Amino acid sequence: MAVKAILRFPVAAHAGRGVVAALMLAAVPVAGQAQEIRPAPEKPLNRQLEKPPEPPSKLPTIKADRTRGLDFLFGALKAAPDEASAKHVEARIWAQWIATPSDTAQLLMVRAKAAVDAKQLDVALELLDAIVKLRPDYIEAWNRRATVYYLKDDYDHALRDIEQVLAREPRHFGALAGLGMIMRDLGDDKRALDAFRKALAINPHLDKIPDLVKTLTEKVEGRDI
Repeated sequence: MAVKAILRFPVAAHAGRGVVAALMLAAVPVAGQAQEIRPAPEKPLNRQLEKPPEPPSKLPTIKADRTRGLDFLFGALKAAPDEASAKHVEARIWAQWIATPSDTAQLLMVRAKAAVDAKQLDVALELLDAIVKLRPDYIEAWNRRATVYYLKDDYDHALRDIEQVLAREPRHFGALAGLGMIMRDLGDDKRALDAFRKALAINPHLDKIPDLVKTLTEKVEGRDI
């Protein structure tokens, strides 16, 4: 099933359901000025937190030629002989996705990350709206905003932003994994399985995703759809 078909799944009727608190985003270091945001009270969750793929806290320096670099890195990711090698390549891919030539966009991303950490989701959303308007080609701004909508139980807007991510970078395994979690939350195990399989085909070394694929395969392919 095509990813676009998955993203057309109607979600409005499911608003208000419990949501997995996930981060479909890269970990951007928070600067000193961003730490002024005060944490908000914890939002009650009705089940244990799960997280889609996350980058390491320290990312390597990247080269200027991003397109050629990503093509090479995705090939290396599939061919990685072991877990350590795969994680090294994965970190380089995240570094490519996070990088932006705009100092303003980078600063706003730092602030948005701080707001998400402080559970000030409306503040984060305003900052991410500004980045998307400033740099609509910046994939991680769309991806991060999808996460914020997700945390706000707004699956409709989250899916729209994931569609923007995948339109620009179909290999974004983080967005695909997040898509799978949304579909699973909404009770569509078939589409969740499809999204997880797509993510795993791109990055065979994703944490926890193989277990989810195994569980959903037993549920989906063990009955008529």
